Amino acid sequence: MTWTFSTDLAAYLAAARPAVAAQPVVNTTLLTVIDALERRGPRAFGDSDPLFGWWTGADGAVDGALLHTPPFPLLLGAVPPEAVRALAGALGSDPLRGRVGGFNARRADARALAAAWGTPARVVEELRLYRLGTLAAPDPAPEGRVRTAAEPDLPLLLEWIEAFDRECGIPAGPSEAQLRDRISYGGLLLWELDGRPVSLAGFSRPIGGASRVGPVYTPPADRGRGYAAGVTHATSRAAYAAGAAEVLLFTDLANPTSNGVYQRLGYAPVEDRVVLEAV
Repeated sequence: MTWTFSTDLAAYLAAARPAVAAQPVVNTTLLTVIDALERRGPRAFGDSDPLFGWWTGADGAVDGALLHTPPFPLLLGAVPPEAVRALAGALGSDPLRGRVGGFNARRADARALAAAWGTPARVVEELRLYRLGTLAAPDPAPEGRVRTAAEPDLPLLLEWIEAFDRECGIPAGPSEAQLRDRISYGGLLLWELDGRPVSLAGFSRPIGGASRVGPVYTPPADRGRGYAAGVTHATSRAAYAAGAAEVLLFTDLANPTSNGVYQRLGYAPVEDRVVLEAV
């Protein structure tokens, strides 16, 4: 039983993709990051080369994976408990020594890694993964209508998603290439009131039958009017239309308003994740 680490994306895909794709709901973020690296290259998220890792169990089969795309924290997918213990033991060894500044992991796994890290850490964010059951329309329905974002919307999309990232503490802002890619498959939607955009939501390409809604952003002056619920409902429908069998989203547990909105739309909790960073 061992972790294998590599900077070779092709080797990682050959070894780990089947195990990651076998659990598309809980590995949703891993799958979308892998997809971005394949489409946009190894520097899709920053100027440093990614680090990849996969866990091989006692039976010789790969049973989980991780990746690290600086400046983002190390992202740990669904792995067995013995893999978490082994990863905790490897934190002070090459190639992880001095590289990892934080973790994004399931709550219990994050706790175990933090205990073994040997570095003071703080909780940056607590996230809840939701899966859509039966989609329900917002009640009351907000004023306005939805439309798919297009190339002329690119400056607004950049402005709003940069604002979303600042509010959420996301370390790297969006690129035009990233947004053009999402526009290309209809993955960004705008809610409009009298022709004026008032809210935004997006969805990821369906991978392994799963698509994830996000980001969802409404400028502060237009909040509290139900626009986010309207655009999230429309975006969830669009993800199904694009071929998703499972529609997912993450929420910040510190925001009870958004958690309530999504549950009223038909989303049910799956699991919690924690983002930790060194202090």
